Amino acid sequence: MHTSHLQQQHPHRSCLGSSFPRPQAQLLSCRRCIQRGRGALTVRAANITSNDFRPGVTLEIDGAPWRVVEFLHVKPGKGAAFVRTKLKNYITGNLVDKTFRAGESAIQAVLEKRDCQFSYPDGDEFVFMDNETYEETRLKKDDAWAKYMKEGTEAALLFWNGKVISVDPPITMELEVTQTDPGVKGNTVSGGSKPATLETGAVIQVPLFVSTGEKISVDTRTDTYLGRGKKF
Repeated sequence: MHTSHLQQQHPHRSCLGSSFPRPQAQLLSCRRCIQRGRGALTVRAANITSNDFRPGVTLEIDGAPWRVVEFLHVKPGKGAAFVRTKLKNYITGNLVDKTFRAGESAIQAVLEKRDCQFSYPDGDEFVFMDNETYEETRLKKDDAWAKYMKEGTEAALLFWNGKVISVDPPITMELEVTQTDPGVKGNTVSGGSKPATLETGAVIQVPLFVSTGEKISVDTRTDTYLGRGKKF
């Protein structure tokens, strides 16, 4: 495909690569510029707003990458609406509370994702294998993602400025409940919950009717029970 064809196909010339000038205004005007390399997915910087915040959204603040852990849109009786968030620094692991105005602009962090598979734990490190190059990467254990890792789990390594900073587990997983209080017979409606330990070590809240040995579907971004899976 010739360059002139690329220019016609893509609405933002600056997003096509180093062969074009990349003015900052043009770069930020592209809401979701995605660039694929060999075995990798790079999410380029994009200008988003606080209305787009969801768990797992990545932000660049003061030159550092942060992940949205929790968010809450607040509409007070008086005054302007705002978004209350809890953010986690990918580098330091620090958690901070930060408030944004509703619709306030923010810069999405430039991250590269590479498909990988979790191989095995080695002390306080977890070993991952690149699905394309078969190279191994060791990453210090972080409970934020390690609690959903079991041998053979397909995941994605997150790179920022060429350095591995975290791991993205699958968004949903079907996992066995290894320990929870006995299920309450006949209680199949929502309204009550109890803690349950899953086969990977994660502990989440589940309905009262869930029993040890069952498989359940979980949203790993929010540690949320989604429904029953297959019997173990």
